[in-house]
Amino acid sequence: MTRADPSRNAALVLFSGGQDSATCLAWALDRYRRVETIGFAYGQRHGVEMQARTRVRAGVAERFPGWAEKLGPDTVVDLSGYGALAESALTAEREIEMGEKGLPTTFVPGRNLVFLTVAAAHAYRRAIPVLVGGMCETDYSGYPDCRRATIEAQEKAISLGLGEAMRIETPLMALDKAETWALADELGGKALVDLIVEESHTCYRGERGTRHAWGHGCGTCPACELRAAGWEKYLETAR
Repeated sequence: MTRADPSRNAALVLFSGGQDSATCLAWALDRYRRVETIGFAYGQRHGVEMQARTRVRAGVAERFPGWAEKLGPDTVVDLSGYGALAESALTAEREIEMGEKGLPTTFVPGRNLVFLTVAAAHAYRRAIPVLVGGMCETDYSGYPDCRRATIEAQEKAISLGLGEAMRIETPLMALDKAETWALADELGGKALVDLIVEESHTCYRGERGTRHAWGHGCGTCPACELRAAGWEKYLETAR
């Protein structure tokens, strides 16, 4: 894999505590000398996502001493006002289904655009020139703000607005979920895969009671189905 320019020695990871952002955190720690994380409390229906962030970060620091030395502060930003405006099945009691505009009701309008803008403001003050996000257009659920074209346009807008270059790295953009599991394996081996399985959270319904082979979740929402299918494909490929 191509390593980042050594002069760009710091990165800020948009970190939700899910499988994708956990893999992105490991990816950044493998490449940059200093890595910080940022999360967003945007009125999510389920607090388990915010709890997963803490557990995954702690697990990374405990299991990977070399990465622990690079892992800097975590910042959580309160965006609950935005979440109330951009109501979805992730922020309000709504059914998870396809909406009238052909997008799933889990779509939070402009979420990645808002997150990236806020993260860029924080990164600017922290002298961090790189943002890392888990956006993916291969397995995305119809979310227009996960597309490569959207992220490239946002990178340009942010850089223009800040008056200096701000790069947005999306290491999962062209990967499916099986390849994301494989990337975690490549980066941190079984220890990282086990950590992501046990501690990360993806389920839209916020279920943590049932432990499947691929982790905790309801097993029937689109996020769980995608994660489970990727896990099975990953295991088949790894054999």
